[in-house]
Amino acid sequence: MSFNFKDFSDFKFMITPVFIKIIFWICAVIIFIYGLYIMVTFQFLQGLIMAILGPIAVRIYCELLIVIFKIHEGIEKLVEK
Repeated sequence: MSFNFKDFSDFKFMITPVFIKIIFWICAVIIFIYGLYIMVTFQFLQGLIMAILGPIAVRIYCELLIVIFKIHEGIEKLVEK
C-alpha cells in the first residue's frame, strides 16, 4: 500500500496499529526488566512471574486493540462490495 496524503488526511489510512506495535515492544522490555529487578531485589518468584507473564499480558492487550482495526478493515471491504 502506497502512502497517499489525501487518504491520510481523510483518515482512510490508519497509523495507530503501527504505534500499538511500537508501544508493545517498549512495554514488554520495560516489564521484563522490571521483573528481573524484582527477582534480584525483593522476591524471586514474583519477579519471575512478572518477567514471564507481563509481556504476555501486554501482547494480549495489544492484540485486542489491533483486532478492532482489523474489524474496521473488514467492514470497509464489505462496504466497497
